[in-house]
Amino acid sequence: MTLAAADAPVLDMQQRLLMRLDHIGIVVPTLGAGRESLSRLFDIRRWTQEFGDEVNRVYVQFGRDPAGVCYELIAPLAKDSPVSAALRKADRILNHVAYITADLEAARAKLSDAGALVLDAPKPAIAYGGRRIQFFFTPLQFIVELVEAPDHAHRF
Repeated sequence: MTLAAADAPVLDMQQRLLMRLDHIGIVVPTLGAGRESLSRLFDIRRWTQEFGDEVNRVYVQFGRDPAGVCYELIAPLAKDSPVSAALRKADRILNHVAYITADLEAARAKLSDAGALVLDAPKPAIAYGGRRIQFFFTPLQFIVELVEAPDHAHRF
């Protein structure tokens, strides 16, 4: 057996567990207000289309700064939106860090093994073409979003 063949199962598992930073999620009262503020703060000039996500009860839009950092604006779609409480309390406005993964189950197991708590079941996300997303609360008190869309690229 060659060295490459012996390493193949390990590399496959590493590939499945690989998580690539996708975006930083920020809760805003409206997408327009968020765009205006982040454009001034971080010189963001390129934005994706706006997405109204009925399943997750939010509006979202992505912007990329000149350094390549991607920000997701998240605004409530309805009064019972999961981000409405954050706006009312002015809490968790810097809401989450999102990672792209090829294997949601493997990444979920990795985060759970590290002490992260599952916040909800996987759901489809319109901004990712219906691919699944899932949120976790880490032992360091911040939220991680996993996005099962390994080939996804935002269109700005």
